[in-house]
Amino acid sequence: MAEHDGCVVDLAWPHYRREACGRTSIRPYPARQGHGEPSVCRQTGESPCLAMPVLFPFHCGHGLRDFFSSRSSHSADFLVGIHARSYSGAMLTAGASSTHCPKCQVERTNEATECVRCGIIFTKYRSEVARVSVASSSLSGTHSQWLLTAKAWLLESDKTTDSMTFYGRAAVFAGMVWWGWTFITTPLETNYTGESFLHLINLPFHEAGHVIFIPFGRFMTILGGTLGQILMPMICLGTFLVKTRDPFGASVALWWTAESLMDIAPYINDARALDLMLIGGVTGKETDGHDWNNILTMLNLLEWDHRLAHLTYNIGILLMLGSFLWGGVLLLRHYRRLFA
Repeated sequence: MAEHDGCVVDLAWPHYRREACGRTSIRPYPARQGHGEPSVCRQTGESPCLAMPVLFPFHCGHGLRDFFSSRSSHSADFLVGIHARSYSGAMLTAGASSTHCPKCQVERTNEATECVRCGIIFTKYRSEVARVSVASSSLSGTHSQWLLTAKAWLLESDKTTDSMTFYGRAAVFAGMVWWGWTFITTPLETNYTGESFLHLINLPFHEAGHVIFIPFGRFMTILGGTLGQILMPMICLGTFLVKTRDPFGASVALWWTAESLMDIAPYINDARALDLMLIGGVTGKETDGHDWNNILTMLNLLEWDHRLAHLTYNIGILLMLGSFLWGGVLLLRHYRRLFA
């Protein structure tokens, strides 16, 4: 409490009211019990009015401005004291604050080193969490890098903007989809792939594979026909993708790889029946069998011929669908570059 020219000023409460006389003093409102006597005007004895609160004392005609100027040191000391009390209170609150266990969420104090419920040691738990977080971020970064690399090789390496190339690709893609969909929807047992024109294209690579794998023994010589038929379109795929940077050509090679697998499937399916007609105009029953009859016999898997045939055929279907998607995306990107 402070007094000046008969005016009482209460400096210990942050909300102030003007006195009823409008010129004498400032007091806190509402008054608190035990805080001290309410301030009143010493000249009029009137109670304070319910004027709007202010954060700092108003000066009136009784010289409050001079009062605060003369008592500036007192006011400064008062403000410093308020600040010090607030700071010490904040420190006290922070020291007594509590948090929760990161594992079981039970409340704990900051000074605790071990959880009273689950028994974990907080420092070790934080280290383990940090290690897992770093490993996760590293794995995520590696995964993202692989995705960026794959996108660059499979899609973004195609920069062609020529219109004639676009129309040629569109025609090839339409043929791929039409013929491929016929392969996909035709049952394996019909041997449609083995009777198609592409079977005649695959046949030279099949026979060449037998010759190429002769140095690796009888089993690999027999299996070499199938390997040669599959490896040739895969070599074309790698050449288009790496050497010539032609992803669309690579998608066509992927389609060819899928067709080769579907062309082999009826051959595998006939391992026990031996009803397929061979190059010499005879069936497997009229000779010593054919490739997959000998391969599965040597592996003791002859009774698995139908299962392996359908597995091979289904893998070919998946690869063919993938070639549709890949080629379609490349064609769309080419269209956007051409007509943007």
